[in-house]
Amino acid sequence: MRGFLSSAVGVAAAAATLALPLALSGPAAAASSSGAAAASSGSAALSGSGAVPPAAPAGSTQSLPLAPLAASSDRAAVPPAAGLPEARGLAAREVERFSLVGVVWDDADAELHGRVQVRTRSVGTALWSDWQDVETHNGEHAPDPDTAERGTGPARGATAPLWVGESDAVEVRVEAERPTARALSARLPSGLRIELVDPGAPPAGAADGKNGAGSGGLPGDDDKGPVLVPGMTMETAEASSANVPLAPLGAAEIGALDKADSTADAVLTGEARPGAAAAPYIGPRPRIITRLGWGADEKLREKAFVYTNTVKAAFVHHTASGNNYACKDAPAVIRSMYRYHVVSSGWRDIGYNFLVDKCGTVYEGRAGGVARAVLGAHTMGFNTDSMGIAVIGTFTGTNPPAPAVKSVAALTAWKLGLFNRDPRSTTTLKSGGGNRYPKGSSVKLKVISGHRDGFATECPGKLLYGQLPTTRTASAKLQGR
Repeated sequence: MRGFLSSAVGVAAAAATLALPLALSGPAAAASSSGAAAASSGSAALSGSGAVPPAAPAGSTQSLPLAPLAASSDRAAVPPAAGLPEARGLAAREVERFSLVGVVWDDADAELHGRVQVRTRSVGTALWSDWQDVETHNGEHAPDPDTAERGTGPARGATAPLWVGESDAVEVRVEAERPTARALSARLPSGLRIELVDPGAPPAGAADGKNGAGSGGLPGDDDKGPVLVPGMTMETAEASSANVPLAPLGAAEIGALDKADSTADAVLTGEARPGAAAAPYIGPRPRIITRLGWGADEKLREKAFVYTNTVKAAFVHHTASGNNYACKDAPAVIRSMYRYHVVSSGWRDIGYNFLVDKCGTVYEGRAGGVARAVLGAHTMGFNTDSMGIAVIGTFTGTNPPAPAVKSVAALTAWKLGLFNRDPRSTTTLKSGGGNRYPKGSSVKLKVISGHRDGFATECPGKLLYGQLPTTRTASAKLQGR
């Protein structure tokens, strides 16, 4: 069933009362785009303490076209018509600083059959990396076919993003598969570009898996008086207020609760659905870093939030962005992915509903409220009535860290419990179309599924996928089943 549009309840009234400043420049264009200008110097007097001042939006995207290359290093460039695979790339060159790379092309429905490799020069060491492969099969991490998100914006085809750390030079090569009986074409999609994403500086008071932050926020019952929160735009207020009353406006994180308090809180606030409130199997709420906490530039995303009716299943993913990051860098990784999904890929917001780093810290993904049924763009064909949880990293040949797996169990115990779902059970979803199930077909799936259960893909990597049986059991146990 189609999702529906909404803005956060009460934001307009809150904005009027609090006089939040709105002046901020619009999001930058894809080519050599930079973050929006600093927010106006106005500030809002809000009651409470421990608030995290929102940082001026930062970050940038350099978008560079890929030119024809020789199909191999020992011969001159040969046109694809000669039967050799097409090759494009970018010669080694210095660029503005960036930390994440990906390749995009014009047609979101076209697939890149071939190999994408990059090498980058580290700012810290001035040394070039070895050639690194970029995951090309990424189209299944996307909005459903024929949905508004795919049809109204400049959606593009894209590889998975690759986190490379702070770098200042890059070289790229892309080569199509050689013709086979299965694939006769040796051509690449048109409009290939390399996207170089700089996440920008972290906001003041940002939290991460290694260095926690205070709960932040602006609790009205604190006796320390008003506190100034400069630069909070309407978009930031909307995203933050979607989590009220789980956390106060301006909170950098949503605090953890034990099972009893989590259940009482869900019933009191109305977040628990009627069945869940009557027979509560709601797990302890994990600590969740909010979008403000990881530094989302709320001017980038589309303004309205999109909801679906319920959450019947959780799809587990890996980001396929590599494992070469520290927990303290996770907010920067997420800011980069957010920018890559919106600016480079043309989506309305980051695709995942939640992300989990290698230390087990949980992060809010797509805006709209962590306890609500927010329509994501993570499992093509099955985004409706589901949520997507992405563990940051690549787990095809590397074991997922135990803290991350534990957090997936905790997050699903809480969020699925709000919708009265048993993590050990199965459910039925209607396919929106994909390469595994025809559009409109009813598909029986496990309540906690891997991405590959709904789409023919390697995601979430065979080693993370192998953890799902024990994750289901652990999640159900946390619910008290």
